Amino acid sequence: EVQLVESGGGLVQAGGSLRLTCAASGFTFSLYAMAWVRQAPGEELELVSAISRGGSEKFYADFVEGRFSISRDNDKKTLYLELNSLKPEDTAMYYCTKRQYGRTGVGALSEYDNRGQGTQVTVSS
Repeated sequence: EVQLVESGGGLVQAGGSLRLTCAASGFTFSLYAMAWVRQAPGEELELVSAISRGGSEKFYADFVEGRFSISRDNDKKTLYLELNSLKPEDTAMYYCTKRQYGRTGVGALSEYDNRGQGTQVTVSS
């Protein structure tokens, strides 16, 4: 059974930083691209960042503007997202998600299925 457990969220002031962590189990982590998505109340789910299974290819949404950094440790089966220069509009529940298929590249949001329970990021102004 695929399990994704996020942690690291919290309440920070604008301009602050957080490091999100996703511990994965129940599948061969190194074979799948992974991503972070987020959802604010009343808003649609949006893709924040994705990383290929080997880590060589990364995608960032336009709104990231160089503030976030995605990484992974395949030996530890862990996915990370460094959040810097946080803005109030970054407030959302952040989820770790796994791509459906073990393919190269990062794919589109529609190709990601399993999600964890999420970790809340709240940025105060």
